[in-house]
Amino acid sequence: MSASRKFNRRTNQLVVCVRSAGYEVSLERGKIYQAVSDARAVRHHLLRVIDESGEGYLYPKSIFLPIELPKAIERVLFALA
Repeated sequence: MSASRKFNRRTNQLVVCVRSAGYEVSLERGKIYQAVSDARAVRHHLLRVIDESGEGYLYPKSIFLPIELPKAIERVLFALA
């Protein structure tokens, strides 16, 4: 995974779901989600994501890719969350 594709330790991060098999009720493939920092989850290769329920649940990190958007767009998206 290249440096630009690594998950970082930001408090909030945007990720895109690339695989939703087994999680179709909670996640939509291709949708952008907010990931929330959770050090314990990272140690277990998990990511805490605000899913379709509006709550933060743990999912395998491997089904998401981090994305970088212009800061102005990120501010708007986090304000809407």
